[in-house]
Amino acid sequence: MLRVGIVVVIAAAALGVAALAFGQDVVPIKIAAKVKVTPDKAGTPAHPQGVRVDARITVDIPHDIDPPLVQSVDVWFPKGGLYNGAKWPTCNLQALRHSGPKACPARSIMGHGRGVADADGTKTYPTLTVVNGGANAVYFWVVLRSPARVQEPIPASIEKLTSGRWSYHAHANIPRNLQIVAGIPLRLDSFHAVVGRGDWIATTSCPKDHLWRYHAETHYDSGQNVATDGSVACRS
Repeated sequence: MLRVGIVVVIAAAALGVAALAFGQDVVPIKIAAKVKVTPDKAGTPAHPQGVRVDARITVDIPHDIDPPLVQSVDVWFPKGGLYNGAKWPTCNLQALRHSGPKACPARSIMGHGRGVADADGTKTYPTLTVVNGGANAVYFWVVLRSPARVQEPIPASIEKLTSGRWSYHAHANIPRNLQIVAGIPLRLDSFHAVVGRGDWIATTSCPKDHLWRYHAETHYDSGQNVATDGSVACRS
């Protein structure tokens, strides 16, 4: 379903989950995601149904390994999802970069998240604000308070596709200062985000197998790419 993948994958990468880049065949990793879409009953092309996405992620990875760093994330979304960024107030990226979400229209704020991460044995609690960037963009405003204070937007581009099995493609590059903070790579232990306002995220159909599917690829500094596929149950 549109936006589920980007919330789960990009938000996690934005908050330092470099551990995802290892892949199950390289190091023992246990990743669990629980995603809820409300309502799960799909709309129609004539009457799209706005939804909210509640995503919870837990990551279990050995802490005696120095992880590679996530460079970028790509996510593909299926037919049946609709992104209405053009219909809602937008935030100027430069204003966001300079002053944070307080510089944005209130109705451009589309969600929030909070993580629990490890910085070389010390717990830290990064936060995430999802901001509408218009028809072709969404911004993820990340704030880290330790081991050093860092605040930075991650712009994600949104491309509407006209052929194939997917309806949208999203791409985001992860800033270097959100990969390593004060010389320390961050490891995400858990993350929770709730995203959606009105019809900003909407559904127009539910597939015959009653699953909204997405595909994601994580690219990192070791040169490897890791593919992730997921789905969320839906009703017609």
